[in-house]
Amino acid sequence: MLFGDESEALTHPYLAHAWVRQGADMRVNAPGQAHKVAMLGVQDAVTRQLIVQTSETKRSADFIALLGRLDREYGPQPGRRRRPVTLVLDNGPIHTSKASRAAMAARPWLTIEWLPKYAPELNDIERAWRDLKRHFLAHLTFASTDELDYTIQQAVHAINHERAEQHLWHDHRIAA
Repeated sequence: MLFGDESEALTHPYLAHAWVRQGADMRVNAPGQAHKVAMLGVQDAVTRQLIVQTSETKRSADFIALLGRLDREYGPQPGRRRRPVTLVLDNGPIHTSKASRAAMAARPWLTIEWLPKYAPELNDIERAWRDLKRHFLAHLTFASTDELDYTIQQAVHAINHERAEQHLWHDHRIAA
């Protein structure tokens, strides 16, 4: 099962929880106009691994490009055991457009489950977006969208590495 959704990151800082001296204001430089990078991703419900693609936009073509990445990671290939794959999505316009629906229909190996409208608490990837912003992008100003994009990719790699280690040791027990 995969949970999919989109989010955005800004070149201006995301202000997360932080400690400052009592009575002092926290100041983070944010010069100029903020620019954004769209993040389209899926999170594997079992391994908790993230697949994230970045883009300048959040359009159907970007979502279809993410589906192409899912083809490579989860789709049928010679030598790969066939397993059912379910993608959980909200009813956002990027997912329900004619082009997106056609692209999903062209993947018979992929089953789509639709979340109810306005229910982000049911989509596990929302926690991943929060953690990414809170722990990797918080209080940082980026000089360009390229720098922000690079930082997002490095953060996703770090999150996946950490989760892979946790997954390996999840069921191990220490004998006394």
